[in-house]
Amino acid sequence: MKTYAGIPEENASLENSKVMLVTVPYDGTSTWGKGADKGPELFLDASENMELYDIETQTEPYLEGVYLAGEVSENSSPEAMTEAVYQKTKELLNHDGKLFTLFGGEHSVSIGSIRAVGEKFENLTVLQLDAHTDLRPEFHGSTSNHACAVFEANQKHNLVQVGIRSMDIEEAEYLPEGRVFFAHEIANNENWVNDVLEKVSGNVYITIDLDAFDPAIAPSTGTPEPGGLQWYPTLELLRKVFEKCNVVAFDIVELMDSAYAKPSAFLAAKLYYKMLAYYHINQD
Repeated sequence: MKTYAGIPEENASLENSKVMLVTVPYDGTSTWGKGADKGPELFLDASENMELYDIETQTEPYLEGVYLAGEVSENSSPEAMTEAVYQKTKELLNHDGKLFTLFGGEHSVSIGSIRAVGEKFENLTVLQLDAHTDLRPEFHGSTSNHACAVFEANQKHNLVQVGIRSMDIEEAEYLPEGRVFFAHEIANNENWVNDVLEKVSGNVYITIDLDAFDPAIAPSTGTPEPGGLQWYPTLELLRKVFEKCNVVAFDIVELMDSAYAKPSAFLAAKLYYKMLAYYHINQD
């Protein structure tokens, strides 16, 4: 039996796990760097080579259990993939008291899971860490394109965007007013973490495109943009979000296969595990 991070089977059953992990190896609409469909495999492999004691929180998050809830492999069309992710998420959300997590795939995989989580939880804030706004109503003939990843979330929920440094002019009209934290502004604002926290409340879905990070520390993404977020300030933000709010789900996307994939895969593995640590210490 394959388990997350190679943890013991008793920590990997649905019954014994407080966390559910779905993988979506989809890369159907990316337009430049291809290979995000290999992201989940790279992430799981890196996770198996990671120490399972978190120094910062002095915890071993895996002891709370992580259940590998399967793979959504539908790839006949972007819309079919979105619907399959939606149905899978909806099914798993029936297990109350467990945290839903997803690893992509390109960012379009988040559309279906945010839709399902938004139906279950009222007053939802979607916290997006990303280099790109992803606010196009449709792109290349599809509303389920990666460039549309949070358009629907912005229409329905409280969207907060962090790390943005690339967008098309047509997206400007859809920007959530007062809730966009551009990377160039973050770079000159020592108080940016607290400014973000003021906009995030209640039930929270966190969606992290790995290109939110600076390519110096996460180069293997589809569109690595210069001037991105750094590791420790980002962890500070995430830790404080878990402390302040009720994080009900999160995803990590856009890990791409390449000759330089390992550092990015390991960052993704550590990031996921850190978020589990922050989740568990705030559940007690």
